[in-house]
Amino acid sequence: MAKFKTWIKAARPRTVLLSFSGVLLGGFLAYKTGPSTGSGTWLCILFAAITAVLLQILSNLANDYGDFKKGTDNMKRVGPQREMQSGAITEQEMKRGLAFTAMLCLISGALLIFVFSGLTWQELAVFAVLGLGAVLAALLYTLGKRPYGYRGLGDLFCFLFFGWAAVAGTYYLSAPWFDFSVLLPATAMGFLSNAVLNINNMRDYENDKASGKNSLVVKLGLKNAFIYHCLLIGGAFVCLTVYLVLHQAAWYSYLFVVLSILFIKDLIAIKKTKPELLDPFLGRQVKHSFLLVVVFGVLLLV
Repeated sequence: MAKFKTWIKAARPRTVLLSFSGVLLGGFLAYKTGPSTGSGTWLCILFAAITAVLLQILSNLANDYGDFKKGTDNMKRVGPQREMQSGAITEQEMKRGLAFTAMLCLISGALLIFVFSGLTWQELAVFAVLGLGAVLAALLYTLGKRPYGYRGLGDLFCFLFFGWAAVAGTYYLSAPWFDFSVLLPATAMGFLSNAVLNINNMRDYENDKASGKNSLVVKLGLKNAFIYHCLLIGGAFVCLTVYLVLHQAAWYSYLFVVLSILFIKDLIAIKKTKPELLDPFLGRQVKHSFLLVVVFGVLLLV
């Protein structure tokens, strides 16, 4: 039987901070610009964060299972060895782990929208569909006969669920109303999330290509994937800046752009690094994205 620390490794803790970042950004925006100052509902934000983290873990476990079954996680793969690949978790154990995590996602999501949100029945129906869609998206990234992660659609779903859904969804549940300008920081979060996925896929380029996993990086090629990565980082900062301009934010709110130095340094280093050695930059991208969200949100609230 797999040990607890093995399941922790399978959950990939370094990626979990990213899913929390989107919810946190949505909470900052709701607290600042909701119908009344300080309108963010902390229970909504808390359970939105729990749900987002569980969805990230579910996606990671499904990825471990799906890539192993399809032979993508093999001896030629670079990066950390996965738990099914190493034999630390058996197929039956992973199936039970997926079912248990999916159940936790549904319970947390149900508490969020049915107990703490105060939505109308029409709104509840919409968010229930979105929640079920998020669970399915987490599972079908690498599972099934036609997983969308193997067809270059991983970036699209990552953008939608860890960008728009996480930020705008948390904002709406916490405010509760909707300001379309929120889609700007939500888009920024989507770009940052895609940047993490892009580093992961650049690292795995050779093995994914040989294994038939046609990620967006495989479709673009490494040179264009790096250009795409630069556009993602630049686009995130542009979206956040435009949001502040639209809301006539104080001058000091723009100080978040100082953090662009961290991202630019990483871009220069990534350009000089062989794809198979990019793994450390994945964790750096997650941490820097979280720091950007915290600094942007704090300056917005001051």
